[in-house]
Amino acid sequence: MIRNIAVVLAGGSGQRFGADVPKQFMKVAGKTLLEHTLDIFQRSELIHEIAIVIHENFIRDAEHIVNQNGYSKVKKILIGGKDRNGSSLAAIRAYDSFSETDEIRLIFHDAVRPFLSDRIIYDVIEALKSYNAVDVAIPSTDTIIQVNEDNIITNIPNRNMLRNGQTPQAFSFKTIKQAYKLAALDANFKATDDCGVVLKYLPHEPVYVVQGSENNIKVTYELDLFIADKLFQIQHIEVLGNIPHQNLIGKVMVIFGGSYGIGYAIGEIAKKYQAKVYSFSRSQNSVDIKDFQSVKNAIYQVYQQEGKIDYVVNTAALLNKEPLMNMNVETLNEVIDVNFKGMVNVARASFEALKESKGHLLLFTSSSYTRGRAFYSIYSSTKAAVVNFTQAIAEEWREFGIRVNCINPERTKTPMRTSNFGDEPEESLLKPEVVAEVSINTLLSNFTGQVVYVKKN
Repeated sequence: MIRNIAVVLAGGSGQRFGADVPKQFMKVAGKTLLEHTLDIFQRSELIHEIAIVIHENFIRDAEHIVNQNGYSKVKKILIGGKDRNGSSLAAIRAYDSFSETDEIRLIFHDAVRPFLSDRIIYDVIEALKSYNAVDVAIPSTDTIIQVNEDNIITNIPNRNMLRNGQTPQAFSFKTIKQAYKLAALDANFKATDDCGVVLKYLPHEPVYVVQGSENNIKVTYELDLFIADKLFQIQHIEVLGNIPHQNLIGKVMVIFGGSYGIGYAIGEIAKKYQAKVYSFSRSQNSVDIKDFQSVKNAIYQVYQQEGKIDYVVNTAALLNKEPLMNMNVETLNEVIDVNFKGMVNVARASFEALKESKGHLLLFTSSSYTRGRAFYSIYSSTKAAVVNFTQAIAEEWREFGIRVNCINPERTKTPMRTSNFGDEPEESLLKPEVVAEVSINTLLSNFTGQVVYVKKN
């Protein structure tokens, strides 16, 4: 049986970072870098097990993180070596006996690269079907110069052939074990990464390179922490593949803003798969999300009838495309109250029911959240608030088992868009049903605190 084991290398001391604690324990976007990285492998369906390699002084910190977050895939917390290669060797030794019964692949990844994408993991696993050693890298964008001890340039290599290495680096167990076995016989052994060990001691073993990502940064210096914070603010994921919709059978879903557009499409799919769907809006049944009591009454009504609520979806929003100074006070307050206050009302009113069911709250942002745009300053700023709100309460509610995510669709053909932009070419817009499919998959997923991107293929 093949087992893909993620080895998270967290043995750094943080000296280059200049902090009192190792950089993997520095917090950004509400969690430590180590937690963000573990989240990636925990939710990946391609990873069967996780091993953490860490300095002996921080074993208890790692144990606390694993227990607090319920990282069920973490099976080993290992004491690392004096350097990167020593930590890799600790993992190899830990799985030596297991390799006799299973086909093990070790996937080494830096704990301080918290932006690893599902796409890279998939590409690495696929490459391991044909190669025994796989690296991840991106093309070099800078000119690389080679200098001597006097800082005189001696060579300028062709940039087209240069790559900036990243992690993960992945290997069949037998390959990486053999490479380190030969390295141990070399009194002058020195290598900066695991692919370097294979390249030096198994010269006939090809090392295949998978395309990395500019976002897959390593947090090494203090400036990197500020960059990471911004990346967490704007990052998004894509939900790959379809989760069986049969998992909706018997689930209870409440949709605010479900009378048309994306909300309506979500409800139709859910009903098709035998979920019990309750839709609320001002036009449908006089439920106004600006009014907390109105929202609370709607939630209470469903809970009394069904005895539970599994999913709460809020697609209700207003867009008035006009300059700020042309908006009258009534319109301005209406947009803010629906888009922001309404979202907060839905979250607060849903909390107890979702806590009981360990359910899922799904919100909606817009592609305009990353940068304010002229003529929709209020809309784009409230949509930025949706992302910050999602990330914040996902952390607050994690301990209650409640998942909170938001969908970020590209331009979608909805009545609200048509009223603001007129008739646009059909082929330039997403259909509400496409966004609804991704929304359903997100509701059925186990991740939280994510911005889920939906785009035209």
